[in-house]
Amino acid sequence: MMPGVTHPLWPLLDLRLSTGNLVLRLPREEELPGFSAVAGAGIHPPDEMPFGIPWTDVPSPQRERDSYQWWMSARATWAVESWVLTLGVWVDDEPAGFQDLRGKEFLVYRTVGSGSWLGRAFQGRGIGKLMRQAALALAFDHLGAQVAESEAFVDNPASNRVSLAIGYEPNGVGALAPRGTPRETRRFRMTLEDWRGRPRPDVRVDGLEACLDLFGLPAT
Repeated sequence: MMPGVTHPLWPLLDLRLSTGNLVLRLPREEELPGFSAVAGAGIHPPDEMPFGIPWTDVPSPQRERDSYQWWMSARATWAVESWVLTLGVWVDDEPAGFQDLRGKEFLVYRTVGSGSWLGRAFQGRGIGKLMRQAALALAFDHLGAQVAESEAFVDNPASNRVSLAIGYEPNGVGALAPRGTPRETRRFRMTLEDWRGRPRPDVRVDGLEACLDLFGLPAT
């Protein structure tokens, strides 16, 4: 077993990204209720829906159970060919939201997608931008990604601003219908050259070596 590995059956639990006052890592099972509480306190106004899947419309306690099943299923269905890294975000040691990083046939396409949510108490402070950059630093600087893609509703200006501020370029339009009515989305794309073409926050990555085979990558 590698030094520092405390979860040899699932070393992703030892993966940790740190930048500024943010820490991103997989939550332990006993920590998940804290994130459910953040979501329950509110992510967006009730008359808005920023997500392609309207999971925040589901009433409690089913919403919490659905979230728990999603977090567990992301681990249970992990495969080199298709994975979702569900990173909890802590701000000054307080649970704040989630930042996901997704890879579909990653070794072929070297492309990642992302998704996130952030409790309303943490919004408007630059946290959404920083946590996405932390995940992209892992993808571009450590996993060998060549492209990152993102998508958000046209009427979700906060997410669109984050993508543009980080350095994504517009990449067409799409549509999603989380509440049964199609709504237009904006798609974004960023290359490795785009990523390296501007200053980035320092992101410390710990515990990756023991996880590389889960991404289909050789040990360094």
